[in-house]
This record gives sequence, structure tokens and C-alpha cells, in this order.
Amino acid sequence: MLLSSTNRRAIWQVSAILLVLGFVSSEDPYRFFDWTVTYGDIYPLGVRQQGILINGQFPGPDIYSVTNDNLIINVYNNLTESFLISWNGVQNRRNSYQDGVYGTNCPIPPGKNFTYKLQVKDQIGSFYYFPSLAFHKAAGGFGAIRILSRPRIPVPFPDPAGDYTVLIGDWYKIDHKILKAVLDRGHRLPTPDGILINGRSSGVTLTFEPGKTYRLRISNVGLQNSLNFRIQGHKMKLVEVEGVHTVQTTYSSLDVHVGQSYSVLVTADQAPRDYYIAVSTRFTSKVLTSTAVLHYSNSARQVSGPIPGGPTTEIDWSLNQARSIRTNLTASGPRPNPQGSYHYGLINTSRTIILESSAAQVDRKQRYAINSVSFIPADTPLKLADHFKIGGIFRVGSMPDRPSGKPMYLDTSVLGADFRAFVEIVFQNRENIVQSYHLDGYNFWVVGMDGGQWTPASRKQYNLEDAVSRCTTQVYPKSWTAIYVALDNVGMWNVRSEFWARQYLGQQFYLRVYSPVESPRDELPIPTNALLCGRASGRSTLP
Repeated sequence: MLLSSTNRRAIWQVSAILLVLGFVSSEDPYRFFDWTVTYGDIYPLGVRQQGILINGQFPGPDIYSVTNDNLIINVYNNLTESFLISWNGVQNRRNSYQDGVYGTNCPIPPGKNFTYKLQVKDQIGSFYYFPSLAFHKAAGGFGAIRILSRPRIPVPFPDPAGDYTVLIGDWYKIDHKILKAVLDRGHRLPTPDGILINGRSSGVTLTFEPGKTYRLRISNVGLQNSLNFRIQGHKMKLVEVEGVHTVQTTYSSLDVHVGQSYSVLVTADQAPRDYYIAVSTRFTSKVLTSTAVLHYSNSARQVSGPIPGGPTTEIDWSLNQARSIRTNLTASGPRPNPQGSYHYGLINTSRTIILESSAAQVDRKQRYAINSVSFIPADTPLKLADHFKIGGIFRVGSMPDRPSGKPMYLDTSVLGADFRAFVEIVFQNRENIVQSYHLDGYNFWVVGMDGGQWTPASRKQYNLEDAVSRCTTQVYPKSWTAIYVALDNVGMWNVRSEFWARQYLGQQFYLRVYSPVESPRDELPIPTNALLCGRASGRSTLP
């Protein structure tokens, strides 16, 4: 039986105080969020669907925070099935217990709650949250995260007149439970039906004052498609990518691959009227397009004329744009020291990991894999199994660090790595689609990307000076992308395809960054409120 909302919130307030006393060990501010997750009717493509709402909202509420804030987010699950939320781009330093994926957290049962305790330690920028279980992401439950710089840290552009969230993504008219059932039966999904901008296929308006400059935080929260974003008659100045200030390059349109986030500045410097904001699919045979409106406050004319066209299937155009996105070395990041003070290009890598995707049938069902291993969840979250030293759930090394050439097989794949190692990871894509990969717990430097097969000679074209640092990168068809990662965050971290059906059917694994020294300097203890399930049930989380 569920508690009344009044009683639940009274208990939450008392519990929150106790959590803060145990969690906040410094003077960093903290913020409380109280979320109720429900089903509700939504009409994003004009037909009624069962959506996942947070506090009655679709998309969910924005999270506003400042560098080093402690975020205490109490999530009541009023769905009829288990639920988890993950935080795309929030690094959860020393604390993968808060990551919100099944490899680290037990699901929140129906009618129960769980309180996440995050700290946005040494981070700034634009990110988002999303539901990580089942195929809930196709029903909503996502929203924006913005982390502002501390007042004393300089930002490399004047304060904008306004700051807008723009969540874009592809969408199905089909119910998420039906989509999940299609995948569970071993079939591929059909093409998405449309594109959403802030949860709607049309009718979204952003209002600008003439002559003023605004910041747009754009995140692709969709399920599979790369999207191109553009504004009729206006240029966009790129200023931030997933927590890193960039060289301020101006673009007429911007490719945003699934899972990625960008901040651009747009100035209302045109005639006072309304203008199209257009979002369309990239690299698809049928181009899906949706529009919003940029409205001048003194507009003399409604939006008119043809919707501005954008690139469609051109790979080289997108590749060249990606290479042009670079880190602003002289700007401060979350700390006052310049972003370029860490000279990643002068550090020798200790290990090269090559990850290659594939698609195949296993037991007559469609599956996807990395290095021939198609991930299957265990009966117990991997992080809990690791903490409680429960054997037989996963094996470190079950994920090979090179393509094996074996036929695809199923396993709970975990790749081991040493704390403080500096590694090179190459994503090799032999398939004829654009891939997009995300690494929880980290940013990494995208040092190179090109067509063909990666070889050691490919390192000659690496950018070892000002490569962009981010947490999600694209890999073009028949191409490779190389990244450098400083493994300075102990924990169990999900590496996944952001093509959500492929992730669901196995194109993911966990990276176990391990320190033999069990010290809170390296990793925080298991939260006392951690949910326990599977073979971890009944164990104690007390010190």
C-alpha cells in the first residue's frame, strides 16, 4: 500500500536531512529535488500515447545546478514496473553507485522510492537524464541538466540574455512496451515516425529580444538517429560541448549525434519576424523533419517561406565539422586554471583497446555486440556483486580488448582497467551506419577519426593539442574514432551504444576501473540507502 503524498513527503524531508548530514562533508551547496514518476497521456505526434512523466511533465523538469553542488534527487516510482534514471554526462566522481544503470543499481520497485545523491564535482556544461531500464526511454522520462560555472570562475563569453533548453530526438507512435516486445522476440524495430523538439513535433516557440544573444543547450535524447539543427537566417556560435568550452566557431547548421549535447549562442540580428528552427534526420533514406519557431518579440510577420534545408547523407560534411570542434585551451573550465593546462598529448598511453561493433543472429534472434560479445544482464547489479564479493555473476576480462573474430556469443561482459591508467580506445565501425558511443563516469579526448581501418600509423593524424573533450562520440560508417581517457574515476562504468535498440540487444559492456587500495580517497563507500536485489539481497550496507 502506498503512503499518502503528505506522509511520503514528511518522511522524505526527514530522510533528506539525515542523508545530507551523512553526505555533505564540505561547504558545497546542496539542492533537493522531489520527483514522482507516473504514466500519463501524451500526444507528441498527434496521437495519444502512454508517456512517462516526471511531476506530471513531459519532458521532465530541468535540473539547475552549479559546479560542485550536491544534488539529492528523491524518485518515487508510481509506475507498474521497475524504474531507474541515469545521468548522461554527470561523472559521479568516486561514486558509480549513483549511476542509475542496471550494472550499478537495483531497480526502484513499483510503489517505492530511492534517493540519488549526486555531486557535480568539477563539472560545468549541458547534459541530460533519461530512464535506463527496459525501453522506457521511448516513452519519455528524460530532461535537461545544466551545470553553471561558479561566480568567481570566468566564462569565455558575456552572459546571454536568456538560456534555453532544446531537447531533440526521434520518436515512435508505437507504445514503448510494444517496441520492447518486438526486440525481445528478436526482431529489428521499424524506422521512427517523427522528430520531437522539447516533446512536440510542432508548436514550440523561443522568444528573442532584438539585438540580444541567447544560449541554446541542445541535446539529442532520441533513440537512434543523428540530427541536424539549424535556424533560418541565423548563425550559431558553438561555445560548449558536454562540459568543455570550445573554440568559438560559427556554423549555419550543426550535426548532433544521438546522446550528444552542445551549447550555441544565437544573436537576434535579423529583421523583426519569426524564423524556422529546423531539425532533420541525417544519413537516412527518408528524411524526417520537425520545426519550431524563433520569435522576435517585436515580430512583424509570422514564419513563412520554405523550411531551411540541411545536409542529408553527406558523410564528409559531418566528418569535417566534427574535426573543426576543438577545445578552447585558454578558457577556464570548472576550475580557474585554463582547460589547456592538462597536456594530454604529452602523456604516453599504457594500453590500446580496440572495440568493434557487429550485428548478427544468436539463436535466431537479432543481437548486437562489441568484439563479438553481446551483453546480457546478470541477476545482480555488477557493482553490488563486486562490492560484496559475490562470485559467479561476472568475470573481469570477459570483454576482450581486441576484436576476436569469433562468432557472436552472449555474456555479461566486463573489461578490467587499472586506476590512473592513461589508455587509448579505438572504436572501429565496419558497419554501414553511424554509431554513437557513450562512456559513463568520464570525459575523453576525441583525438582522431577517419574512414577505413585503424592502424598504428593512424596515430600520425591525431590531434594532440586541442582535441575536444566529451563523453559521447560518433563513429562514421566504415570508419574509426580514437579517444584518449585518463582513468581517474574508480568504479563500474557503462560503455554503450546510444542507438538504443542496439544497446538493449547487447551493444554495451562495463568498464571496471579498479584500485587495490580500498580508500574513500579513491571510491566512496556503498550508500547506506542502496537498494539490494538478486544475490545481494539481505546483505548490509552499513560500514
